[in-house]
Amino acid sequence: MRGLRQIINLATMTPAIFGISGLELTADERAFFKEADPVGYILFVRNCENKDQLRKLTDDLRSLQGRDRLIVSIDQEGGRVARMKPPVWQRYPAGEVFASLWNIAPATAIEAARVNAEAMGRELAEMGITVDYHAPLDVRRPETDDVIGDRALGSEPMQVAALGRAVLDGMSRAGVVGCLKHMPGHGRATCDTHKELPVVTASEAELEADIAPFRTLASHPLGMSAHIVFDAWDAAHPATLSRTVIDEVIRTKIGFDGLLLSDDIDMEALDGTIPERSVRALDAGCDVVLNCWAKMDDQTAIAERGGTMKPESLARLERVHEAMGLPLDGPTTEDLLAKRDALLAIGEGTTA
Repeated sequence: MRGLRQIINLATMTPAIFGISGLELTADERAFFKEADPVGYILFVRNCENKDQLRKLTDDLRSLQGRDRLIVSIDQEGGRVARMKPPVWQRYPAGEVFASLWNIAPATAIEAARVNAEAMGRELAEMGITVDYHAPLDVRRPETDDVIGDRALGSEPMQVAALGRAVLDGMSRAGVVGCLKHMPGHGRATCDTHKELPVVTASEAELEADIAPFRTLASHPLGMSAHIVFDAWDAAHPATLSRTVIDEVIRTKIGFDGLLLSDDIDMEALDGTIPERSVRALDAGCDVVLNCWAKMDDQTAIAERGGTMKPESLARLERVHEAMGLPLDGPTTEDLLAKRDALLAIGEGTTA
């Protein structure tokens, strides 16, 4: 009954995750967010100054929405994708470090990726963050654009899936929900979706390798789409805006039935106004639109035009909420980092 009551209470939510403009909520944001009741929020460097400030901000968001289970999210992968930065927070390596270790000692790489993700997740949980958009399951290729580059967990589907599962498991042990991204795969894109629209001409048979890691981990409750055109599936629309790709590839071929977020709807890979893009993404089958840049006019228009959460989307959101939790008893963040460094040193000693 708890789940049913919560779904009823959430039925008027705006199907969007919104950004926040600064270190604390403005009066306009506070009033708007309370009325619009978005699915959740995403944090960036502009929102993360120190531990006391960030925890107060995330507590304010939960208080504003009146519920403890809330998507308060961030892109914290390690390497160059880090919104919480040293010296306040720890520095974490990019995915390439674990991919390189895999080539020497796969089991060691898996455990290093897991404990690294758990340490990162514990820092996030301490700040009141419940969702991390990690891990990228994009299979790296020689032509992969640098926007993915060293973020990738490898160039073999099995390796990417194994290391990705380790990341998701580590996050879960910390009480944080990870995310499968960028479905159905970003590895063949040869340009940056922040700036332009990639078109992938690979055949459907060739694309089986790209979707394989997502298929392996399809039971995970949260995923993100890619702003990429795949000629083999839909030559007219990027995946985020394609009913064909979402229904036939992400939902059917991959078998993903979790909450599907759009990648940042502000990216220049997409055309039209931000509200227009948002409506098209929701109509195509995304459950939630991710809108990062905290522009009040855009957020207001999304709330006005995006409608409310569909019943199937609410059920998927409930599974994300259920996956949030308290960190398991176990090692401290410092102990986890020491174990990670010892595991990575094994690889360094092997290659010396």
